[in-house]
Amino acid sequence: MTLVTRDAWEAAAGVTLVAGLTVGAVLYLRRKRPTDEELERARRKMLALSGRVIDGMLLDIREITLEDGRLLTMLEYSYRSAGVDYECSQDITTLLTVVDPGLMRAGFPCSVRYQPGNPQNSIVISESWSGLRSSLPVYPLSESTKRQDVGQLRPDRG
Repeated sequence: MTLVTRDAWEAAAGVTLVAGLTVGAVLYLRRKRPTDEELERARRKMLALSGRVIDGMLLDIREITLEDGRLLTMLEYSYRSAGVDYECSQDITTLLTVVDPGLMRAGFPCSVRYQPGNPQNSIVISESWSGLRSSLPVYPLSESTKRQDVGQLRPDRG
């Protein structure tokens, strides 16, 4: 003697499946999505930990006022990777506690971290890494750099 027919089991399984899918869809749609700032911070962290380092050049530091009145500080830089020149900009507004834009100079060399498979994805500054250089390199002059008499190296002179 069976207590429930086969049709009743199938109906109960269908209702349970639909209820489970509904709960899953509601939880998926109501989940906390990361903000744009959190996504940018995660991108900078990934590049600071695993990006390749290459030489670049600072082009400009600009402050841009948006339509809503916010002020953005943009760092523009260029670099060359695999024979291709890239000119990029990085929003450093949230990094102003890490670096002072007044100390940055256009035309100074810098180090750029980029993603090897996607060279457009690059940074110069992050929370844990900075590619900025404080000054231009200075090479000391050697006192032994005297002018050599090349006349004695010529074969026609004796």
